[in-house]
Amino acid sequence: MCGLIFFMLLGKLFQQKTYSFLSFERDYKSYFPIAITKILSDGTEIPVQVYDIQKGDRLLIRNQELIPVDGILISEKASVDYSFVTGEAVPIAKKSGDKLFAGGKQLGRVIEMEVLFSVSQSYLTQLWSNAVFQKKVDIKHKTITDTISRYFTPALLGLAVLSFLYWIFISVDTAFNVFTAILIVACPCALALTAPFTLGNVLRIMGNRKFYLKNATVIEQLAKVDTIVFDKTGTITTNKKTAISYEGTALNDFELKLLKNTLRGSNHPLSRRLYEYIPNQAKIEPQHFEEITGKGISADFVEGKVRLGSSQFLQHMSENTHKKTKVHVEIDGIYKGSYVFNNQYREGLEVLFDSLSKRYDLVILSGDNDGERKILEKMLPNSTTLVFNQKPEQKLEFIEQLQKQGKNVMMVGDGLNDAGALAQSNIGIAISENVNVFSPACDGIMDASQFQKIDFFLKFSKNAMKTVYMSFGLSLLYNIVGLSFAISGNLLPIVAAIIMPLSTITIVSFVTIMSNIYSRTSKL
Repeated sequence: MCGLIFFMLLGKLFQQKTYSFLSFERDYKSYFPIAITKILSDGTEIPVQVYDIQKGDRLLIRNQELIPVDGILISEKASVDYSFVTGEAVPIAKKSGDKLFAGGKQLGRVIEMEVLFSVSQSYLTQLWSNAVFQKKVDIKHKTITDTISRYFTPALLGLAVLSFLYWIFISVDTAFNVFTAILIVACPCALALTAPFTLGNVLRIMGNRKFYLKNATVIEQLAKVDTIVFDKTGTITTNKKTAISYEGTALNDFELKLLKNTLRGSNHPLSRRLYEYIPNQAKIEPQHFEEITGKGISADFVEGKVRLGSSQFLQHMSENTHKKTKVHVEIDGIYKGSYVFNNQYREGLEVLFDSLSKRYDLVILSGDNDGERKILEKMLPNSTTLVFNQKPEQKLEFIEQLQKQGKNVMMVGDGLNDAGALAQSNIGIAISENVNVFSPACDGIMDASQFQKIDFFLKFSKNAMKTVYMSFGLSLLYNIVGLSFAISGNLLPIVAAIIMPLSTITIVSFVTIMSNIYSRTSKL
């Protein structure tokens, strides 16, 4: 009866167009703002949202990119890793004409495929929810709800029986009225709906602000964070404003063609920026492609061999190499020069760090050299820890050490080279500028335009949990007051039946209004 009355009243709310606050019908578009590269009929490559993919489209899949849909391999061969879907660690070799399944990760040189089916919500949600990526976390609000629920019914029945036995010797009619009123007025619905409605509304609000969380559990974990670790390249720096210059022997058109087609298969932030920087060239396929995370790329073509990456990878140390962000280039065994990246930091970075430093321990954890240490020391608060020259595995170990010190760590990275650190951290957030890589290791995806609002989202999460606990208290207070009237014989069953659903409506309205108020007052 409680649930029936509640949903009848909820239906009235929908008819009155207040449903926008209570709508939790979100499809995969709300959670997965990922894109993929589509090849047009004239050969032009453009990024498109995954949900815009149609049957028959031709897609370009780069090294380490997730295959978002089922399709047919057009390229000669491919190597696909399904380990985080099937658990099988050995990549599967595919040849032209073979079927590729959504959820696989392309390894090696760039491939092309034809789409068989448009993207399905089930593929991505099942992938992100795979047990491999589930973190064991303490969910306090669920613990409170479970604890109260465990004792609620037995305590209620015991109270009803004792009250009945007390009143039966005074008045039989009153005894039955008291017994019935107690069972009706002490409704657990409001208590059970507190957390789902609050967190559901918070998910909706964050989604509208382009911060997409894996599930409602992440909100409570965000509220517990005390240490925030940021990657540098692609995270606190922006891909769109980087100035690139070349130092070394000038590259001719043939060499630029080899370099462009080598970069075409990589998803590293520097590779993507350099790929966009180099003028369009004729497309050729490498015979061999290998990308070593944190080091560089090696590609063999019929026309020549290209190696590019760090100075250590090419074993070439030039003057001031260690003081700049560079991608070094070697063609056919001859060192040519390097592309220098003058990073542009994200708008609002200094204000964000100043605000965060008042409540959190801040760390910059970068795989780059320390060439920009002095710039960062001037820009960021003195309490910010700067750590450079970190390989992916070293980033993961750094996070582990913080956790062993009792820190609750949030890692903010680009979702590419930071997968291990994102998975290890208590909360992993991937910053996405041109979102063409899905990282199931992360707990949330944030549009890069919202980077300066990280402090707002953290405050909002804390206030959301306050709302949950306040509504717990409000629900329990309602039950205590209602039971006191029922036990004293001052509450008729018919009145209890009318009042009971009002508690549910009150709680739902309270958490909805409070979460919306906090979404405005917490705003930066």
